Amino acid sequence: MMILNYIDWNVNPEIFNLFGRGVRWYGLLFGTGLLVFAPWIAWRMWKHEGLNEKWFDTLYWTVVISAIVGARLGHCLFYDPAYYLSDPVEILKVWEGGFASHGGTIGIILGVWWFSRKVSKKPIVWTLDRVAVPTGLAAAMIRMGNLMNSEIFGGPTTLPWGFKFYRSHEWVQLCRQEGYEVACHPTAIYEALCYLLVFGICMWLYWKRDAARRRPGLILGVFLTGTFLSRFFVEMLKLVQEPWELNMVAKIGLNQGQVLSIPFMIVGIVLIIWSLRKPAKEVPSLTQKRSL
Repeated sequence: MMILNYIDWNVNPEIFNLFGRGVRWYGLLFGTGLLVFAPWIAWRMWKHEGLNEKWFDTLYWTVVISAIVGARLGHCLFYDPAYYLSDPVEILKVWEGGFASHGGTIGIILGVWWFSRKVSKKPIVWTLDRVAVPTGLAAAMIRMGNLMNSEIFGGPTTLPWGFKFYRSHEWVQLCRQEGYEVACHPTAIYEALCYLLVFGICMWLYWKRDAARRRPGLILGVFLTGTFLSRFFVEMLKLVQEPWELNMVAKIGLNQGQVLSIPFMIVGIVLIIWSLRKPAKEVPSLTQKRSL
């Protein structure tokens, strides 16, 4: 009999309980990524270029609010619209969980469009190139939050890093179907690693290649392509999030996450081609710019 290696995952998603309300690892990782690390990196970029500090304050709150509202509405409307539209008050219960990265991305794009039109008066691509740089890190931290919640995992695997998600009702049901305790793909880790790679490439393009100034649209294109192409392929391993997606997969071979990723992938590829086809802009070095 073949002995398989696996990882027993029985981590408590709650760090502690405060006034009857559990404080979860997911919320900590989500908040730290979105409210601390990503803005800190963006602020370093802002100072590096000597940009208007008042713009940054407005952009910070615009992105935070847009990301949270967009992610929540995305989950409600993309994955269970009948339930939430029948009782819209449920949409406001963000503490019960339910955020969608596609919705968050759309929310940020709309928020940045408003910021670019009303505040900076610069092209939306100018702002999104800079917002995209730290976003991969925040996205990776959110996926690690999903891991701490024992959610968004894949189907059975015999790979030695398969996880047994003892705190997941979905995993328990899967084990009953299979007739034994199965180890599953930890797809949250897969996505987190992909997002960290995208984050590293975007950081390199910004700090080493000065791509935000020399090739507008390139960083945004790399971010969208890398993030959602990764999501598209990792989704192949995931269990579907909603039962109705089973019919969707049977009909078109794709689940909701994959379908929603396709437009972002196309836009990202178009932006990369558009940016690279144009000659790189001649810009003064930032050291030279500050000495003028």
